[in-house]
Amino acid sequence: MTKQTGMPLAVIALLAAAVGCTKQPLNNLSIDDTKIYITNRDSTANFSSFKTFSITDSVAVIKNNQLNVKTITPTDSAFIAAVSAQLQQRGYTLVQKGQSPDLGVSLNRIYNSSTAVVDYGDYWGDYYGYWDPYYWGYPGYSYYSSYVGVYTVTDGAVAIDLVDLKDAAATSKIKSVWSGLIRGEGIISQSNASAEVQALFAQSPYLKANN
Repeated sequence: MTKQTGMPLAVIALLAAAVGCTKQPLNNLSIDDTKIYITNRDSTANFSSFKTFSITDSVAVIKNNQLNVKTITPTDSAFIAAVSAQLQQRGYTLVQKGQSPDLGVSLNRIYNSSTAVVDYGDYWGDYYGYWDPYYWGYPGYSYYSSYVGVYTVTDGAVAIDLVDLKDAAATSKIKSVWSGLIRGEGIISQSNASAEVQALFAQSPYLKANN
């Protein structure tokens, strides 16, 4: 049995009074404090079975659930380089997309001013570019993901998706095995890309090759 200990009532009263006197507690947060890191994975995926990966050479920009453009700004390049570095540090080998990579990596910038429940299976599959099967040499293949989530984005987010290309030919489906989302104030920044991607991947210690 776990023993629980509480604070004295006098201390609780003082804390409550202090909070009650704070009109805008969120104003005291730093930019780093506003950042949220969310990761999700396919619980059936064996990440150690993947050895190689290829990463997209551009970033899709999604605005209000619509593919706006595919771009490669200095900030986009910084995020691509940071994700690639993290995967290589975890034992995966970077190869070209024509070299039959085990994993495909897609990056996206999302801008949305609404709050909604999103079925990522439809959300990603409906907009080529967010996940573009033609880029990876799988035209006509369906995209499969079972992830459903709630999101609210006002100032932008960065989404990273790892998909299983190793079994795509056998199943005729491109299946997402890991996804990550970074959101908050000032996240889409070239100077912040490396630290933010590192923080996101730190939540997934299971994501590594078995070398």
